[in-house]
Amino acid sequence: MPSTSRVEAFPVNTPAASQIFTTVLSHGPLTRLEAARRAGLSPAAVTKAVRPLLEAGYLLEDANDEARPALGRPANLVRVDGGRALFIGLKVTGDEIIGVLADLCCRIRVARRVPLRGREPGRVLAVAAELVQELLTEADGFGVRVQGLGIAVSGDVDRAEGTVRYSPFLEWRDVPLAELATMTCGLPTTVDNDVRALTVAEQWFGDGVGLSDFALVTVGAGIGCGLVVHGRVVAGAHGVAGEIGHVTVDPAGPPCHCGNRGCVEAIAADPAIVAQVREVTGIEVADIAEAIELAHRGDAGARAVYAKAGEAIGRGIATVANLLGPARVIISGEGLAAYDLFAEQIRDAFTAAAFGSAARCDVHTRPLPFEEWARGAAATAIQSFITADPN
Repeated sequence: MPSTSRVEAFPVNTPAASQIFTTVLSHGPLTRLEAARRAGLSPAAVTKAVRPLLEAGYLLEDANDEARPALGRPANLVRVDGGRALFIGLKVTGDEIIGVLADLCCRIRVARRVPLRGREPGRVLAVAAELVQELLTEADGFGVRVQGLGIAVSGDVDRAEGTVRYSPFLEWRDVPLAELATMTCGLPTTVDNDVRALTVAEQWFGDGVGLSDFALVTVGAGIGCGLVVHGRVVAGAHGVAGEIGHVTVDPAGPPCHCGNRGCVEAIAADPAIVAQVREVTGIEVADIAEAIELAHRGDAGARAVYAKAGEAIGRGIATVANLLGPARVIISGEGLAAYDLFAEQIRDAFTAAAFGSAARCDVHTRPLPFEEWARGAAATAIQSFITADPN
């Protein structure tokens, strides 16, 4: 494994420089005046922040003939050189690790999937190290250093400590994953909750660009939610902000693994849907794919289960809209494979439960493959690299 001596430091460490860089990263190319306006900084502060970034090659400046004033030279556009650095992102599921090699603009250059031979931390780290080594070898072909590693894991994750407090799918408790991965893989490592990591990618590079307040709701094996409030990804005091999967929407509903009843996740997550379809129809569907197929064939019981799931998701989203008033809620996750089965119920339940102007929230879907979750992990590594304050 390579040592961390290969990793270089980002050339600036001031809040203004980080702000300008992230502004250009998300919105660029921009003229300096436009970057100053978007970042809320003076042109002089922008010039001071941009200079070392240009000298180090992280920013490039090009003439923009379309922005030529009436007299004088054309204005210059500042943009991020995406090829200046590479990052690795890993998404750990219960049975495989998805890895990507991404550039500084979080564009995926290489993607790989490897199965897990077990869920114990040691086994997972061994597989992760092999995958990281494979991606580092791929990086050699680009002639650019890998500057960081991001790992996304479901569950209660303390990013500041780099610790997985509890991951139900992996059955982990208090695993110091960032420390272990740094020692094993030889790269500075950022560990975050998988939904929050995906939210970072959406905030900087996806459907959340330019929005100061939005939410990302993921539907699938679990029900997750990432929150951006006033431009900051919110983790909360204990790292569990946004757990709408454990908002109770039916007090008399089925038991949830969290110990409560009628949580959104207990009604609308894939395992809950499979269990309910078996119970309602008497058909032993093997997995969520068979449950979807049964519903698509018109089975009334299976379709009723999906209708109920859609209602629970819609009420959960309305809770987010009522509490935080986001401009947009993005629905994603592998559960969108069944979206046609419960889209109407999500929309109707949201409209019924959203209070007043909260109902104006833009709710739309964004199907994303698991490689995008790994890209989210890479985004957290980029974030850690360019700023000491991850928000």
